[in-house]
Amino acid sequence: MSYSVILASSSKYRKELLSRILEDFTCISPNIDETPFPDEEPIEHVARLAEQKALAVAVKEPNAIVIGSDQICVLDGQILGKPGNQENTIKQLTACSGKSVYFYTSLCVTKGVDEPSNITVVTTKVTFRDLAQTQIKSYIKRENPIDCAGSFKCEGLGIALFEAIESKDPTALIGLPLIEVAKQLDKFEINIL
Repeated sequence: MSYSVILASSSKYRKELLSRILEDFTCISPNIDETPFPDEEPIEHVARLAEQKALAVAVKEPNAIVIGSDQICVLDGQILGKPGNQENTIKQLTACSGKSVYFYTSLCVTKGVDEPSNITVVTTKVTFRDLAQTQIKSYIKRENPIDCAGSFKCEGLGIALFEAIESKDPTALIGLPLIEVAKQLDKFEINIL
């Protein structure tokens, strides 16, 4: 039996990433509450959200392979959300200057709510250069990353903010770990190659 593939997301970044390896898929927004539970660890939080997103869509689309994903940025044990405006973007990048930040990108691939979910979390360590305020403001003016966790776009000019990136999957930092997506889809006999 051939299954359709659905990306449980309204993210333009995840849609673009998945289109790199898969031509035929649909996007459906999962519309879930993403509020962390009290005392929930960042990795637990991001894994739970990926699964909730996938299951929220899978319940409506029982004959599809559903991909859910989420990402959080953690600095000094604190979750950094999407900044939302330039002032918060300046604050986040100033706080990250000269430090290492961890991104946790989760993935859940499922075939229906009664099937076991395959959940994984990819960790990416980003080490920032020491950044002057003029560099931060220039970057923000040129790229305006107010809708990005961590206040940068590594696929663009944001790469100039870093000393190093450490990850087993470079696409995880953008928002969807394609190496793991390909492995999971292969288990469901979705032929990418």
